[in-house]
Amino acid sequence: MKAAEIAPDILAYYDERTDEDTRLSRTADGALELVRTREILRRHLPSPPATVLDVGGGTGVHARWLAAEGYAVHVIDPVPRHVARAARVPGCTAERGDARALAAGDGTYDVVLLLGPLYHLVERTDRLAAVREARRVVRPGGVVAVAGINRYAPVLDHTATTALGSRAGVREAVADTVRTGRHGGGGRKGFTLAYLHTAAGLAGELAAAGLPEATVYGVEGPGWAMLRAVEVHTGTPVTDSPLFTAALEAARFADGYPDLLAASSHLLAVAGGPAQEG
Repeated sequence: MKAAEIAPDILAYYDERTDEDTRLSRTADGALELVRTREILRRHLPSPPATVLDVGGGTGVHARWLAAEGYAVHVIDPVPRHVARAARVPGCTAERGDARALAAGDGTYDVVLLLGPLYHLVERTDRLAAVREARRVVRPGGVVAVAGINRYAPVLDHTATTALGSRAGVREAVADTVRTGRHGGGGRKGFTLAYLHTAAGLAGELAAAGLPEATVYGVEGPGWAMLRAVEVHTGTPVTDSPLFTAALEAARFADGYPDLLAASSHLLAVAGGPAQEG
């Protein structure tokens, strides 16, 4: 999104309240998201050196591993400090841009990633515009991968932190998010303005934007909230632990059972490219 179009709450969140560069490394559930996102994408990605447009790519967290494996990666992001960091990733270029109006020409990339923009596009018309743009700039037969936050994640997250039973107003806020898909944002400590998807809703939006054959995966599986609970309440990192290994195996196991999609914190829909065995 252009700088003038970024909601102040969103810009303040990424400028002042979080470090996107460490989000997937500072907690076990973040590390699980990173490992699983890599695994799922590798099932669909063409071999390097393919071209990847990472829309909403932040500081280049995914661009780093993609570029290291030989992909040519270009990051688009609306947050200036994200672009500055991503531009320093070896093998990666970066610029500010709008997911709904990409500067790239038709069919110019082998892969287009939307691993964040749909979180903050709370209007359906904007989300469809972003997916249509991804579809436009990917080559025929190329891969489009779109992430969404699971609508039921706040229930599990606020249970893990005990906020659901101990903080006033949390139950009502969670219930409203589950009912509408909208997370209100605005808090100084919590997440920002966002839209949260169901698996069916994410698949439906991709279909409406011209990608009807997308496969939807649950990224973290059913064990991520246990990782979060242990770290929050003990202060002990568990990324290198049997519990993390078990949570990763549970996420892989859940791939075969669509009913478990609702247990993940994030959803990843992938269209195009031959799916490989995980």
